[in-house]
Amino acid sequence: MITGKTLIEWGFDPKGAGAWFGPAIKYANHLLVHNRYSMEQIKAAVALMQPAPVETLPLRTNSLPLNVFLKPESPLEQDNLDKVVETMDALLRLPTVTAGVVMPDACPAGTIPVGGVIATKGTIHPGFHSADVCCSMAITVFKREQDLKQILDAAMNVTHFGPGGRKRDPLTMSDSLVELFEGNRFLKDAVELGHSNLGTQGDGNHFLYVGTLRSTGQPAIVTHHGSRGVGALIYKRGLALAKKHTAIVSPRTPENAAWLDADSADGEAYWNALQIARRWTKRNHFELHNAVQQAIGNAIEDRFWNEHNFVFRRNDGLFYHAKGATPSFKGFSDDDDGRTLIPMNMAEPILITRHADKAEALGFSPHGAGRNFSRTQHIKNLAGDFDAAQVLNPTNIASIIRRETFGLDIRAYSGVVDLAELPSAYKSAEQVQRQIEKHRLAEVVDYVDPYGSIMAGEMAWDRGRREKREKTA
Repeated sequence: MITGKTLIEWGFDPKGAGAWFGPAIKYANHLLVHNRYSMEQIKAAVALMQPAPVETLPLRTNSLPLNVFLKPESPLEQDNLDKVVETMDALLRLPTVTAGVVMPDACPAGTIPVGGVIATKGTIHPGFHSADVCCSMAITVFKREQDLKQILDAAMNVTHFGPGGRKRDPLTMSDSLVELFEGNRFLKDAVELGHSNLGTQGDGNHFLYVGTLRSTGQPAIVTHHGSRGVGALIYKRGLALAKKHTAIVSPRTPENAAWLDADSADGEAYWNALQIARRWTKRNHFELHNAVQQAIGNAIEDRFWNEHNFVFRRNDGLFYHAKGATPSFKGFSDDDDGRTLIPMNMAEPILITRHADKAEALGFSPHGAGRNFSRTQHIKNLAGDFDAAQVLNPTNIASIIRRETFGLDIRAYSGVVDLAELPSAYKSAEQVQRQIEKHRLAEVVDYVDPYGSIMAGEMAWDRGRREKREKTA
């Protein structure tokens, strides 16, 4: 009997392209039972079935040039920038990459730094946009002036933060969205997920912000979130396929930087899945906005939105992977009206900008202020202002919040403010805006001045982990 071990001893590689080894073993045994073929003849027949070897793509010896639009103003920022540049240097050695830039709000995080943009030729890299597919901003401006507390109260009643789907007042996708889900290989079994996650905002740095348009005094709401479980599922499935593909064509490429060929069946389906996620996310933003509008009875004067964690394709045919970077070029989407939103932190105005399309920046601008510290490190830093064992004392927490939010109406959906999302966790808003203007990455045309905001707050599992750490400290 001929086995896989036999074929390996003959010099055949089971890891070659395509699932050919099983059929080859079966065919070899079919020839063997006829007793008319020698082992040499069978070996020759198997050789005809072996796929041609795939030409692998090596990594570059030297990385491509990197444009950096972040000028550090402290040793901490220099350390952050060094880590960002180190990560980008490794990515710019990949055979698919053509260019990369670093925005003023850049900070280390995962496969590609937040504030990083990577351009590739003919490939889509799921790890470059991460699980928070289409993380984005949306604004609705109301026609008449109104009590902002009333608007924030209404928003608190209709929004939903936290993991999983909406627990109350469930929403449903439109028939057209359902049809798109069912027609895509990455989403065909995710219709119920799409329904249940509609109207949710996640956790972490996602928010619902209420303020006034500086130019007119009109009230506005701004939301920040991605495509939730829908995007996370697309990412998980896409990255798994990308890893299998890249292991064959470029085995030295790190798994999290794996890619799909854009013109392959998998690549086309993945690209279409991303567009469906974008459509779902837009619906998600404005479902929440519409619910607020219905509750307060104020007419809608204006609205627009933009993503800042996505893959964009420009007229040059390249794929631009933006991890926390705002598109600043005309026509980045079919609903682009020339304006984008750049938030800073809960205590600062949100910037309304127009496109600059700076070539050296690949046509992008920052997506916000970026973090100064990891979440864990920021909590440790706050503890330095008090007895470390008492940093979570309610009196100290209240003092910290007052100090950092200047009397704004800051709310936590969970009931417990997440200290790792306070303004001091982020880079200086003034510094980031100054660098936007210095490098002409976007044109600031208006501001949304803050009244208050809602965030997820510290969730139950966060508290459980924190309490466990405190007990073992």
